Amino acid sequence: MRADARRNRQSVLNAAYEILATEGLGVPIDEIARRAGVGAGTVYRHFPTKESLIQAVVLDRLHALTEKARSGIDFAEFFTVMVDAGLTNRAIADALAGGGYHIPADADAALTAAFAELLHEAQQRGTIRPDVTADDINALVTGCVATARHRGSTILVQIVIAGLGA
Repeated sequence: MRADARRNRQSVLNAAYEILATEGLGVPIDEIARRAGVGAGTVYRHFPTKESLIQAVVLDRLHALTEKARSGIDFAEFFTVMVDAGLTNRAIADALAGGGYHIPADADAALTAAFAELLHEAQQRGTIRPDVTADDINALVTGCVATARHRGSTILVQIVIAGLGA
């Protein structure tokens, strides 16, 4: 892909992420194109359907989360990042919960492995209980997102992180 095509694609992804997060899935492709500074044809060239654009946004954000997990961040910080990602965008929350969007297995596995590695490191340091599994953590992230959406408060995140302590 040419450099300008890559830039256009990334501009569309960034605009779509922001718009979908704030305005929901009902936003027309034309509005996403306008905010990305490209024509609708450019959007359709990269993403033939709105569903493919939504999936690409989710996949792009999952890759960003995986990179963040591998950046040297600690477990508690990353747990908070994951909950924030789910709160910021329902599509991300659905993907993290394992529903709503088809996520390629390698992207899902990479994020799961990176988060599991952070968990393992925290357990080796003795900061997280040794009996907690990666599946437990995924369920806790999903639960924190759902509760924060319902209650409008993220206090549960701090309570869960404290409760995970060794």
